[in-house]
Amino acid sequence: MANNKSQEKRIRQDRKRRIHNRIFRNRARTFVKKARAAMTSHKLDISSAEIATMQAVRDLDMLASKGIIHKRNAARRKSRLMKQLAALKKQHQA
Repeated sequence: MANNKSQEKRIRQDRKRRIHNRIFRNRARTFVKKARAAMTSHKLDISSAEIATMQAVRDLDMLASKGIIHKRNAARRKSRLMKQLAALKKQHQA
């Protein structure tokens, strides 16, 4: 519990920042889900999967640059998406 005014202010700021950051993290999760859905859809349009993946990568890069998520967290998620996309392309070519 806060014992002085500066701690009370810090609690208010943290709460506001947490709510603000949650919006961006949820948006990133949505982009990643859309990219994975495009990769596993029955229509299997490679171009739409690439576009969705690039949107997710762009959003993850933005979050990492703003410090909302850690840069290694963003790199790991991007790597997994790109690996899935590469496997999909390879499978589609064969």
